[in-house]
Amino acid sequence: MTRRFSSFVVFAEMRTGSNFLEANLNAFAGIKCHGEAFNPHFIGYPNSTQILGVDQATRDMDPGALLRAIRHDPAAMGGFRYFHNHDPRVLDLVLDDPECAKIILTRNPVESYVSWKIAQATGQWKLTDMKARKAAQAVFVPAEFEAHLGALQEFQLLLMNRLQTSGQTAFYVAYEDLQSVEVMNGIATYLGVPEMLEDLDNNLKKQNPSPLSEKVSNYAQMEAALARLDRFDLTRTPNFEPRRGPNVPGYVVGVQAPLLYMPIAGGPQQEVRRWLAALDGEKQNALGMKMTQQQLRQWKRKSVGHRSFTVLRHPILRAHDVFCHRIMNSGQGSYLQLRRTLVRRYKLPLPEEGTENTVDLATHRTAFLAFLAFLKGNLAGQTSVRVDPAWCTQAQAIQGFGEFTLPDLILREDDMVRELDALARSVGYTDAPRVAPVSLHGFHALEDFYDDETETLGADVYERDYMMFGFDRWR
Repeated sequence: MTRRFSSFVVFAEMRTGSNFLEANLNAFAGIKCHGEAFNPHFIGYPNSTQILGVDQATRDMDPGALLRAIRHDPAAMGGFRYFHNHDPRVLDLVLDDPECAKIILTRNPVESYVSWKIAQATGQWKLTDMKARKAAQAVFVPAEFEAHLGALQEFQLLLMNRLQTSGQTAFYVAYEDLQSVEVMNGIATYLGVPEMLEDLDNNLKKQNPSPLSEKVSNYAQMEAALARLDRFDLTRTPNFEPRRGPNVPGYVVGVQAPLLYMPIAGGPQQEVRRWLAALDGEKQNALGMKMTQQQLRQWKRKSVGHRSFTVLRHPILRAHDVFCHRIMNSGQGSYLQLRRTLVRRYKLPLPEEGTENTVDLATHRTAFLAFLAFLKGNLAGQTSVRVDPAWCTQAQAIQGFGEFTLPDLILREDDMVRELDALARSVGYTDAPRVAPVSLHGFHALEDFYDDETETLGADVYERDYMMFGFDRWR
């Protein structure tokens, strides 16, 4: 029978029972786990010099050489333990290899942290006989634990996402499962090894079997610190928006000025482009636009000292401007087909096409508030209508920038006159022109009807932007 896998990796962390798991895997004649093969400080084990003829220097130069040696070992199915701080070059190599079986070992992070602190205090990292046990109590340090927890969660989320997107599955095993010979035999079955164990290898002993209350010297402080942690992330702002890639062709570079403007749709794009061109006494059509990623990389290399920036607009003002330009309007610039869908399917109270310039303020306000209500469902993935770049959250837009490059300066529209002048001076333009006043769309201005109800609804729709960027009331 042909095996599904040619090798395996045990994703674990310190003090999760990985030594015990390895000892029992190695009890199978057909399995060989080579310790922490890619620990940057040693190869396999602290006193080892090589694995399967590959020494540490060779491994450091080419980690693939050791992976190949493990994969092609004729003696047994080979594998190793991998922690989040091991050689990062190896992670992609194993995650992208469907023939490398993934075993994910987890443990309650509080228990692993306390165990780690005790091992630090005693210097004892393994125990084979109770007579040699060294006792100590851990001191719980809240900030240190939060960093420990954050690193574990980030790595686990990375593993889960990579396995999901590549269509792979893993064998999950918890610390408590390690005492089950049935689970250990299940791992062997998963790996395609027909051999079964009758008993576990019990040479390694649990070092600290007492309850946490006895192992932590400041247990009350630990309880208080853990109570403040939001274990279930109850305050998280849900985000169901589609991910956005970097819209590099929409980026704009100066004619001569080493400045890169990364526009956010629905913001003051025209005004910033005119300002950027005016730095060199040019019109907008002289700016560098519609570049490929390769062309932008070349511009970055030759534009020494370049700066990149984007401009945020208050979410409610941005939503209103987009509403006036794309939705209320039925002429040039309108999303006319979408406008008709919103009227027909989502019952937006929009005026008949061609009559939008005749609506009174109350009608305009009602239509805008209905649009905000639509946006709440749209951004939450509850409609069949696309999330347009013009009204997606600005946080999502900037996150999309990051797939290629990030702006090193994020400005606010209210401050951009002062901030853009300072930016121009930083690249040698001491007499930069002022940014022209912003021109907004629509027959009615937001300030003509803005009130508490408008603010409350807008802040609810764009909760993520308010939270991420600290926006306050519009007025």
